[in-house]
Amino acid sequence: MRSEAAARLSAHIGYLFTELPLAERLGAARAAGFDAVEHPQPFAVPAAEMRQRLDDLGLSFSQLCAGTGDATRGEKGIAALPGRDREFLDSLDRSLAYAEAVGCPFVHPMAGVVPAAMDSDQANDTYRRNLDAAVERARGRPVSILIEAIGRTAVPGYHLHRLGQAFALAGEYGAGEVLVLLDTFHAAANGEDAVALIHAHADRLGHIHIADHPGRHEPGTGAISFAPIFVALERVGYAGAIGFEYIPASTTLAGLGWIVPWRERLGHEARAAHPTQLQDY
Repeated sequence: MRSEAAARLSAHIGYLFTELPLAERLGAARAAGFDAVEHPQPFAVPAAEMRQRLDDLGLSFSQLCAGTGDATRGEKGIAALPGRDREFLDSLDRSLAYAEAVGCPFVHPMAGVVPAAMDSDQANDTYRRNLDAAVERARGRPVSILIEAIGRTAVPGYHLHRLGQAFALAGEYGAGEVLVLLDTFHAAANGEDAVALIHAHADRLGHIHIADHPGRHEPGTGAISFAPIFVALERVGYAGAIGFEYIPASTTLAGLGWIVPWRERLGHEARAAHPTQLQDY
């Protein structure tokens, strides 16, 4: 995985710049110093329009989701829920097509929250069946499948909830077919060693999410030491996207003091913004 390319900084525009309409968040992210954006369900912006906006701004799209379920019912995914296979596959096909159209390298099938009364073996079988289907349908496309361990501190009952599980599962598939999203907040909440996992599983590391712990706010607002994570990523040659999926402690702009030193540490040019200035959006 050794690479001289600098990792891209990706704004999760489901969390950041949310005072703006979805399409306008791209320009705000570029102006703030991000190189990429991500969103679980960006379909409100048609793929052709999204691709044009990305190209015009010099941005890339990092990752999106499939099978998110019904947010109005509090669902956080359906890939592990028996009886929802057809719905999952329809969502998967839509997400894969959109990802390919906008140049997004990853689709993340969300496992979801398994009710306490549900048989865990049945949920496991359903998740594996749907993950197999996702890998098969992504094959031949410029898109890989991404899985994420979402800690049960944040989302009680989430099916895939530990990074160790996620890396072991990814290792059962062919090279590049299933990669893992490592979220620093969830790792810290689980008591998992993100640095050790980066070193041990660099070949299966597809995406990073940054949020501090506790609080899930900007880096520097909590107890996580990010310097060792930087060092680990550098040593394994990580050149993918580093996504910022945090809840701004006040406003997005007020909390962006971290971005210049992060860009410099990651080897990016020290620039303030895209020609579109921050105050213009």
